[in-house]
Amino acid sequence: MEVEVKLRLLTAAAHPRLTTLLTPFHLKTLHQRNLFFDTPTNDLFLRRAVLRLCFLHNATPPPPQRCVLSLKEKPTLANGISRVEKDEEEIDAGLAQECVDFSSRLSALGSRVLRRIREEYGFKDFGGFVCLGGFDNVMNVYEWRGVQLEIECETEEPERVKTMIEEFLVLNKVEFKDSDMTKFAVFRSGKLP
Repeated sequence: MEVEVKLRLLTAAAHPRLTTLLTPFHLKTLHQRNLFFDTPTNDLFLRRAVLRLCFLHNATPPPPQRCVLSLKEKPTLANGISRVEKDEEEIDAGLAQECVDFSSRLSALGSRVLRRIREEYGFKDFGGFVCLGGFDNVMNVYEWRGVQLEIECETEEPERVKTMIEEFLVLNKVEFKDSDMTKFAVFRSGKLP
């Protein structure tokens, strides 16, 4: 189970203001390319599941240094706290890129996550899957007050950390609100910034 605090900054000016405030706590910057896969009839989506390849690299421009294949299931997002069942594994970035170009190659990965999808969702193979597209983002990672912040925050105590982050944002006049959509839902809606 992945549990994250998800707050949405309300203005474009809020992001540089927040990153300036957090600069002393900066650990690293990651560039991500997130690509999503499903059948043309949205079989995974209709079962509240998402299959994603996430290419990660520390510098721009790519090539990616790592690729993580993940299955996220049964997401909930309430009061700025997201909970999702997540299964992931690192896979070869070159083989993953082939899957982006030719989705049918997912079947040849020999992946534990894909094997699980075949078994639990009843797919014979991934020949009918398509790459839905995706988005790129830059993720700055911070170590702040004992938690790792990625502007999203992964923690075992989301309610406590959410209150702590909200107090910090209010004190520093950074406008925000609770997120009401996952990144995948924003992607599907066509409302990426």
